Amino acid sequence: MATLKEKISAWSYGASPAAPPRSEPTPGQTTTPSDAAVASAQSAVGLANGAPVAVSALAPSATAASAFVQAPAVSGTYYALKTRLHQSLIAKIDLAAAEAMQPEQLRSQLRDVLLGLIDEEAIPMNEQERRSLVADLQNEVLGLGPLEPLLADPDISEIMVNGFDTVFVEKRGRIERVNIRFNDDTHLLKIIDKIVSRVGRRVDESSPMVDARLPDGSRVNAIISPIALDGPAVSIRRFAVKPLKMADLVERRALTLGMAELLAGMVKAKTNILISGGTGSGKTTLLNILSSYIPEHERIITIEDTAELQMQQSHVVRLETRPANSEGRGEISMRSLVKNSLRMRPDRIVLGEVRGGEVIDMLQAMNTGHDGSLTTVHANTPRDALGRLENLVGMGGVSLPVKPLRQQIASAINVIVQATRLSDGSRKITSIHEVTGMEGEVISTQEIFHFERSGVGADGAVLGRFKPTGIRPLLAERLKLSGVNLAEELFNPLVFNE
Repeated sequence: MATLKEKISAWSYGASPAAPPRSEPTPGQTTTPSDAAVASAQSAVGLANGAPVAVSALAPSATAASAFVQAPAVSGTYYALKTRLHQSLIAKIDLAAAEAMQPEQLRSQLRDVLLGLIDEEAIPMNEQERRSLVADLQNEVLGLGPLEPLLADPDISEIMVNGFDTVFVEKRGRIERVNIRFNDDTHLLKIIDKIVSRVGRRVDESSPMVDARLPDGSRVNAIISPIALDGPAVSIRRFAVKPLKMADLVERRALTLGMAELLAGMVKAKTNILISGGTGSGKTTLLNILSSYIPEHERIITIEDTAELQMQQSHVVRLETRPANSEGRGEISMRSLVKNSLRMRPDRIVLGEVRGGEVIDMLQAMNTGHDGSLTTVHANTPRDALGRLENLVGMGGVSLPVKPLRQQIASAINVIVQATRLSDGSRKITSIHEVTGMEGEVISTQEIFHFERSGVGADGAVLGRFKPTGIRPLLAERLKLSGVNLAEELFNPLVFNE
């Protein structure tokens, strides 16, 4: 983890001393300290080469960040002021003394010294400007600058940065633009570098695309020039600080209680489940929830390109792929990890997503005693998901006749769960299919539940209801033998109750 000295040094903008960072608002304290308070704060932080310690900023507290209210549009003068104050801070702060402090103590001391510096320069500012300025600098030094207020908002599920001056978020399923911006492309690149360096990855002109994650598990994708023509772009897929449970999905009408009971029973009975869906449909969230039904005593191996899964069990080994270095060496692929996991005595293998040649190893694992495996795939329907698995096997360089390949898929996958993001932004389980075997050269399936749409309401909400098809799954007997007893009326459309 980077030291405070490294963090602050990283924010020295450009070669010119007049070019430090900029960021965006989050509230802090509004009171201006007296001379004695400033002196006390300076003393506590220490002296740098005998000069008074100017305070910089610190990572925003959760309270401050959550109280964030978008500030009015700010002018170039405001950013220039932040630049000057930040440069003064870098020149005066005693990093050795600051690093010895507890985070909350350091945050408080730095805030007091910065307010003292503002008074020292006789800068005319109102209270809101003071709060924004102090919080911005706090975000820059120990946080992710303008992104911090957005990351503190639990209602935001996606953050999309389309260049330094354009930021959109997805909030409660709706996409909207927010009054947040970065100073310039250089500032945004600094934030990107700070994110990716935490997980040992890099992004530059020779490698302009990168996947990373935040400490809370949120997934980050960044792409820069020369691939991104209008400046660096960042996409952050956020995950709840408190992992969602099946009851939360039922409450949000993403599925019914009966469907939830069926899925939970299938996990307990060690069926192999493939979760299908488009981007942002909630595949990873559902994978996390289903994995919570894996018994505590079983050994679980998770394999991901970017670690996102939040397993609740204690006996878990988490593996993550590694991209090649600048010399093109050292890559660890998903397929290599799947092969290695088979030698780690797993009871369950959970793949974040199959998107390449690793699918053939996954299918072989499912067919050779590793029942109860879970994974996801990008596809719009359960039938498309099966076709995509076939295509991925071919992309992996494995040439198999169509029928043997489909036989392997049919024997490996027991259930396909389709997750869909609807036009109103809501996410629902729109279909549960059981794979029943082969009919000739075609994989046969039967739908157990589906979501039947009936229209769109005046507010744009998608209307519809969940319905069983009336087909009792062949897996019901397997579930019964595993101690999972499902009521007969669960599959009867005439008596089914949402």
